[in-house]
Amino acid sequence: MGAGAGAWLGIDLGTQGVRALLVTADGTVVGRGSAPLRRDRREGPRHEQDPGEWWEAVCTATRQALPGVSHVDGLAVCGTSGTVLLTDTDGPALMYDDGRAWAEAARLRNAGLAVQDTWALPKVLWLLRNGGGGKSGGVKGGDAKAAHQPDVINARLVGHPVPTDSSHALKTGYDLRRDTWPDVPGLPADALPGVVRPGTRLGEVCPAAAEATGIPAGTPVIAGMTDGCAAQIASGALRTGAWNSVLGTTLVLKGATAEPVHDPTGVVYNHRAPDGNWLPGGASGVGAGVLTARFPRADPAALDARAAAFEPSNAVAYPLVSPGERFPFRAANATALLLGDPVSDADLWAALLQGVAFTERLCLDYLHHLGAPLDGPLAFTGGAARSTYWNQLRADVLGRPARVPELTEPALGMAALAAYGTGAAPTLTEVTDRMVRIRTVVEPRPGHTARFTEPYARLVDELRTRGWLPGPVAAHARARLDRDTADS
Repeated sequence: MGAGAGAWLGIDLGTQGVRALLVTADGTVVGRGSAPLRRDRREGPRHEQDPGEWWEAVCTATRQALPGVSHVDGLAVCGTSGTVLLTDTDGPALMYDDGRAWAEAARLRNAGLAVQDTWALPKVLWLLRNGGGGKSGGVKGGDAKAAHQPDVINARLVGHPVPTDSSHALKTGYDLRRDTWPDVPGLPADALPGVVRPGTRLGEVCPAAAEATGIPAGTPVIAGMTDGCAAQIASGALRTGAWNSVLGTTLVLKGATAEPVHDPTGVVYNHRAPDGNWLPGGASGVGAGVLTARFPRADPAALDARAAAFEPSNAVAYPLVSPGERFPFRAANATALLLGDPVSDADLWAALLQGVAFTERLCLDYLHHLGAPLDGPLAFTGGAARSTYWNQLRADVLGRPARVPELTEPALGMAALAAYGTGAAPTLTEVTDRMVRIRTVVEPRPGHTARFTEPYARLVDELRTRGWLPGPVAAHARARLDRDTADS
């Protein structure tokens, strides 16, 4: 079949696989494809993937999405934030959560750069020190350059090296205000790529890539953003004060503001949208991953139904998936906690669901503490948004309505960005107004928000007592107990 004019391709390079969506201007999906990534190596702090497999998976996914398609108006690619490799080496890619560059990160922080241990910049230094991490232990020609996950695919698509986008460059230390790389001791200036803003045209699909992928030759290739930003675009949360809460294995909140949200602790960091506005956010270690860990063979729908009898639960949880917390506070020694004794599996399930919702509320309270606008619409996305009960519970705890889009895949966000980058509309927001479809709006139930005030306050106090949550943040959260989280 021919998709005709007005169809854009979004490609999402995920941790476990690659997804491709061909989407029209009104949000109709006219083609989709996927391919798994099986050569994923995890061992202690090490997490690596083979960049060659990314290209193989892209070829498979796009051929599935584009059978018989003779025209695509444009494409964009997103990847996992913080994943990096060195070109001109035989080394692997260090994935977003590879933790081996902790010493490099500490040195960078001592030099005044606000980076986290798993960010790309310390990993670039680690790779340079270790010869790219490859079997040969060397850098070919001594001119290796850092590349992010989508850079590899975009270069294959257009047939030559391309600049990276400023969204993926953020965790490599790029200064989005000044549009410059930092001066990093021990890092050669030519080790970092050129940078363009998301939505910039990088080139066109070359004949060799067209033959391999099924994407028509000449298709414009547009600079993308990280997978988290792509999911935010797919939620439509782009107007000032709008927020997207992505609940999957862990919890990520991303919003839209006219100016960056300043956080001296570095817990909240700011991406920049293609139109120049800002996309602040943070990633928590709390999330739905704790449910599969505690109830590996459970029927979630059945436990959701039984959990409704425990509002609130007899226990209060801070359900970290793994030790350490990054948002709404930074505490490397934080661990999961459970206060009280659940009377049944259903009560424990309820405590975990509520604990995630309490964390979500605390994240919004922290953003309010920093002065971020919260008065726009809130969207729920991520795998957990498939749970009708959990969506309702979260809206109740937050005391505000939430929109649940029909389709929230990052690949949809990249299709929208490709449409913007090829001139389909003057702003990305105008593109998403047409392309993003809202499935439902969940309203908080009258009287239910008050049920959770006491257990939320108890959790805030416990986090403060343990020294994880700063006192001023705890006080601010307590002061907002009788307000909904949209109240600015």
